Amino acid sequence: MRLVDLTFPSHLSAERRDLLIDVADRAERTHGDAFLGLVLSGSAGRGLATERSDVDVDVILASVPERVATAKSSALDEATTSLDELEELPTFGSDGWWYRWSYAWAPVLLDRSGGAVTEAVRCQASVTPEEADSILIEHDRLDGWLNYAYRSRKSDRDGRALESRLDAVESLPWLLDTIFSIAGRVRPYHKYLPWELREHPVEGWPADVLLPLLTRTADGDPAALRETFTLVASACDEHDAARGHTLTTDTIRGWGDELELFRG
Repeated sequence: MRLVDLTFPSHLSAERRDLLIDVADRAERTHGDAFLGLVLSGSAGRGLATERSDVDVDVILASVPERVATAKSSALDEATTSLDELEELPTFGSDGWWYRWSYAWAPVLLDRSGGAVTEAVRCQASVTPEEADSILIEHDRLDGWLNYAYRSRKSDRDGRALESRLDAVESLPWLLDTIFSIAGRVRPYHKYLPWELREHPVEGWPADVLLPLLTRTADGDPAALRETFTLVASACDEHDAARGHTLTTDTIRGWGDELELFRG
């Protein structure tokens, strides 16, 4: 007999639904009222699963006992997390930051916490305006992108094709941190980047613009960096206007005459 009612995304197969029902029923029998929620992530949560994909699921408890039985197999990767842990937001650059995107667009199959689980999942994958400023300025992601892009443009100007391409490729993670931070979102894992851009567009960076720019940058097309600079500068103008400061535009202007390399 099924103990817990779950809300499934429509794309989930019957086999994977049954697997998750087993997880929920086991958690209910083991933890009772302390069992607060179930969150589906990974490829299965986003409708991208293949026959080789396992099911990544977080069991959310009021508190996690010292010893807790979970399941890990080729079909299932089950983690157990307390609500307090889920509500804690690792800062950029910390060990936990990398895991925050795992909650982006992750279906909440069960929330018995009065909405706290759902809100915590949303916050994990979101970047507040204050966090965005910190990532862009204090952690130098905007200036870092400008630095690598500038070095690439210099090498291209001086006839160093390999050096130009290497710096252009190095600039891409800094660029993506900049784009997604301004958008109020955690940068996705590379595997999910095209999917996110198509399914959850970033304002000012449509998939059919950004993905070709990334490809051309990686392929060593010097014009791609010039085009990207124009879009980054515009995004920074809008970000600063919304925030009521000039932090990112001041960072760009600080490069002075060197910016001509992005205009010629």
